[in-house]
Amino acid sequence: MTTDMHSAAEPLDLLGVGIGPFNLSLAAMADGVPGLRSAFLERTQEFRWHPGLMIDGTTLQVPFLADLVSLVDPTSPWSFLGYLKAIGRLFPFYFSEQLHIHRAEYDAYCRWVSERLTQCHFGHQVDAITWDERHQVFTVDYTYENGDEVLAGRGHARNLVLGIGTESAIPPVLRPLTDDPAVTAIHSADYLSRRAELLTQRHVTVIGSGQSGAEVFLDLLRARPEGAEGLQWISRSPSFAPMEYSKLGLEQFTPDYTRFFRRLPEETRDRLVPAQWQLYKGISGDTIGDIHDELYRRTLTGGWPDAVLRPATAVRGGRASGGRIELELEHIQEGGRETLTTDAVVLATGYTERPSDGLLHGLAPFLVRDSAGRPVVDADYRLTLDGPVTGSVFVQNAERHTHGVGAPDLGLAAWRSAVILNALTGREVHPLPSRTAFTTFGIPRADRSADGADDTAGSAARR
Repeated sequence: MTTDMHSAAEPLDLLGVGIGPFNLSLAAMADGVPGLRSAFLERTQEFRWHPGLMIDGTTLQVPFLADLVSLVDPTSPWSFLGYLKAIGRLFPFYFSEQLHIHRAEYDAYCRWVSERLTQCHFGHQVDAITWDERHQVFTVDYTYENGDEVLAGRGHARNLVLGIGTESAIPPVLRPLTDDPAVTAIHSADYLSRRAELLTQRHVTVIGSGQSGAEVFLDLLRARPEGAEGLQWISRSPSFAPMEYSKLGLEQFTPDYTRFFRRLPEETRDRLVPAQWQLYKGISGDTIGDIHDELYRRTLTGGWPDAVLRPATAVRGGRASGGRIELELEHIQEGGRETLTTDAVVLATGYTERPSDGLLHGLAPFLVRDSAGRPVVDADYRLTLDGPVTGSVFVQNAERHTHGVGAPDLGLAAWRSAVILNALTGREVHPLPSRTAFTTFGIPRADRSADGADDTAGSAARR
């Protein structure tokens, strides 16, 4: 953040907390909007996207058009194609005929954008947010480094957007293992930084059957000697199942489906999301094929690889024992229990929304919550606030309970950014189509507005 911005008397129109892909999308789409003053603060020193899972050869599960801007504004200079043109790689990309780009390439693209948007400020840790009723602004307290000094700063904004991302989800029964430095038990988010250590272990167990678990298992399998792989892959899911990737199935990641999901009763939404696990917890068909091919290749000279794949198996507990790890397993369908002894564990158990309660402690009295204690998020991705707060707090990837499985999906990033900017400015900064899917979700209703949303649903999560 510049010195001038620190001392500016006029509050910002929008201040963003966190710079992951979603807030970076919003920053890119806000760039050049007349009269809009914004800034985005990120605690880390530079943009990094899932660095622990940048395994060689891994790709996005969405087409490259699911970049920061293209599905709303393909002419933006911040598009992926614009990035390729700027760095002189447009023709090589054209001839590569790729639809799904390398994950490392997406990370490099986002970093390129973040380094060129002047409203993005790294190395700024936001510590507290309060509402200044007298001046009708949010007060944001933060710290930042200036040479060898750590300085305190304060900013003011009429509106906020939280894009603080997710954190590793570790089952409580396995937390003692990840907290124990005497054993090797890590979350897949730290895989690459611990990969060399894992390869020295005689036996490694991967827990979790989503895309991350599949990629970690495949990478370990390829790196280990034939006949002495020493691998187990465990999942609660009934099978190592492919992600839903049919063209009509993917329409559940459209704004049309998001609008339908929002109008469902809370209890229906809560039942529906877990049932849709193959939309966001399945494995790409290509990865499943690569795993089978690698396993098959290891049978060509006779015998079977020492790699065990175990679906429908729950991990009920774990403990350290003599430098090794003992996992208590239960087969969900058979009901039998056993103990598995292994040398290392990789938890590919996904991510959970990073709680914002501490950050929003000063706003807690004004937050409207649902029956489960979760913040209520309106159609424009705004937290519903009571009391004297007149400013808006928008959220990114913190609304799966209200907006459905598309919340963490990169393909809806640009759309959500456009919705937020249109709501923030009170005008159609980014025109949005009224229809985005061939499927009609739910019963057509006469009381729905022209854009497909309920008239009463206004301002009242793949990678």
